[in-house]
Amino acid sequence: SPCVFYTGFDSDNSSGDFSEANHKVAEMLDLDPHQSNRSGKHNGETEIQENGIKRHRTSLPAPMFSRSDFSVWSILKKCIGLELSKITMPIVFNEPLSFLQRITEYMEHIYLINKACSHADPLERMQAVAAFAVSAVASQWERTGKPFNPLLGETYELTREDLGFRFISEQVSHHPPISAFYSEGLNKDFVFHGSIYPKLKFWGKSIEAEPRGTITLELLKHNEAYTWTNPTCCVHNVIIGKLWLEQYGTVEIVNHSTGDKCVLNFKPCGLFGKELHRVEGYIQDKNRKKLCVIYGKWTECLWCTDPTTYETYKKNERRGGEQKKSKPSEDVIKSENDEADDMPEVQDTVQFIPGSKLLWRINCRPPNSSQMYNFTSFAVSLNELEKGMEAILAPTDCRLRPDIRNMENGNMDVASKEKERLEEKQRAARKERARDEVEWHTRWFHQGTNPYTGTSDWLYSGGYFDRDFSDCPDIY
Repeated sequence: SPCVFYTGFDSDNSSGDFSEANHKVAEMLDLDPHQSNRSGKHNGETEIQENGIKRHRTSLPAPMFSRSDFSVWSILKKCIGLELSKITMPIVFNEPLSFLQRITEYMEHIYLINKACSHADPLERMQAVAAFAVSAVASQWERTGKPFNPLLGETYELTREDLGFRFISEQVSHHPPISAFYSEGLNKDFVFHGSIYPKLKFWGKSIEAEPRGTITLELLKHNEAYTWTNPTCCVHNVIIGKLWLEQYGTVEIVNHSTGDKCVLNFKPCGLFGKELHRVEGYIQDKNRKKLCVIYGKWTECLWCTDPTTYETYKKNERRGGEQKKSKPSEDVIKSENDEADDMPEVQDTVQFIPGSKLLWRINCRPPNSSQMYNFTSFAVSLNELEKGMEAILAPTDCRLRPDIRNMENGNMDVASKEKERLEEKQRAARKERARDEVEWHTRWFHQGTNPYTGTSDWLYSGGYFDRDFSDCPDIY
């Protein structure tokens, strides 16, 4: 899941006690005359490539400001014992994306879904789906900024003809915060949907988010459905030191058609950090026979090998056999991965077991990523408002949110005031509904039962792309 640990901090239920922190932030940021109103080269129209394919922007309009003057602890120490979903955090801890846009980052490695669709062998399909599930959390690496909490009724749509999908999400509940999403292949080859409801815990030095909610991927040609839940995400050093991120827990991917199962163990860091970012697991058939072993790091790459090779290698390692850290040659990588041309020059720290097959490797971040909230190239393009887009977007789309837009443009003081105004407007609307005894109705999703797991889920009602936005709520 996109970085779920922070979603739910901004609340229409909060008392507004922290608004003075927002104003303080704005004042402090105003001291730097270079920081606001910085215009970027790529803030204009989307460029067109020679072959007619749209080129998305490669940088944000304004660089990120320094967070070094601010302490998360100064805010959180007032929150001990409180439910985190009732706290409003100053904008300085945000990144200029809504949580709905953050969820869309699942689609960055869509080539893995395409790969799964193209394989005739169910084992190879499961390998590709497992790689997709791991890649979905990879964009969180070094992303310690908090996405904006979506307003109730907020939506986000993304159509990428070059990547072959369209995506729609809606904030369907505010307390608890639940985001529902639905994506489909433009070639009608897959459907990908789910809902995310993160359960937040503040442990004093860290913030932990357990992501509730089921994720479902349907491969239509193969008449197969896979379901899983994301690992737990934790941000460390919220009081002092450099913030860092960890994912841990067991992710079980079930193929409901064949009974095959992939069990992935996202390992906790451990005392000396030896296990940091490591993922290890296996795929088993319905009779629990292990078909292959998967290993790697969610921040780097994922490999698979057969169980016997893996066990032999591990035994030798335990015996202290001379295991030289062999790195796969470029030839191996190219033969095992269709995307070899797009591969970054990454120094793998994963110990490669000879004979393994590469399932996935992380995309290279743009060179200016650290000045852009550690965004990937895909994330940089998500809030781009292209010419003519405003006329066709739903009025509830994240791209039209004034606080996110101002933050992206480097106008931090305006962004902070807008964020407060929107939260106040949301509180007022909720009070009005309570007074008139009017229930909130979601627009594009409805509550139902996941057909594969039998658990409660939010399902897409359809119709969004017909573009009848006449009864959308006024949330901005």
